[in-house]
Amino acid sequence: MMSRRFLLAVFLGLFLSSTQLPAALADGHDKHSADFIRSLANRAIASLTDPETPRGVRIDRFRDMFNDSFAVRSIGKRALGRYWRRASAEERMQYQKLFEELMVVTYVDRFATYAGEALDIRKSRIEDKAIATVFSEIKRKGGAKSIRVDWIVGTNGTIYKIVDVKVEGVSMTQTLSSDFTSIIRQKDGQVSGLIVELEKKTAELSAN
Repeated sequence: MMSRRFLLAVFLGLFLSSTQLPAALADGHDKHSADFIRSLANRAIASLTDPETPRGVRIDRFRDMFNDSFAVRSIGKRALGRYWRRASAEERMQYQKLFEELMVVTYVDRFATYAGEALDIRKSRIEDKAIATVFSEIKRKGGAKSIRVDWIVGTNGTIYKIVDVKVEGVSMTQTLSSDFTSIIRQKDGQVSGLIVELEKKTAELSAN
């Protein structure tokens, strides 16, 4: 349905040991966005990487963290693209619920396996008054090439949320949008067809 390698890299970054930012960064929302990403990584390490924790508990913790830290509704809406306007109110509600569940059940079991590598936060940059980009690299084991992950963080001055993630320059939201659009086209342009496929996929992953 979607690029598993891409999305795994997106979420993998939150489960790695983070390093410190250079001290010279300005004390604006760029710095606070970097602190937000570092804090989220530390929370994930503390609560989600123990394989002895029951799966149901890890799912609940990850769902809470995902909703707290990602702009889930906004990302889901943008991933549906132009089909959002074509969807009925009921379809939008079903889709958003399934979108959240898909993200949670797809990746909750993988983090314990991939924890332990290093997330190196390199710098952060203000894009406008509400958006900053936090640039990082995943330092992989065994001398493998590092993975560049850029976190796009939005804020209202108090609350910080991840609004997109780019892995090696490729947007998570755009990748999801491409995958969802392909499915909808295969289903005669009907959002209901995507909803059926998401229901099947989440049921399959939940049963594992």
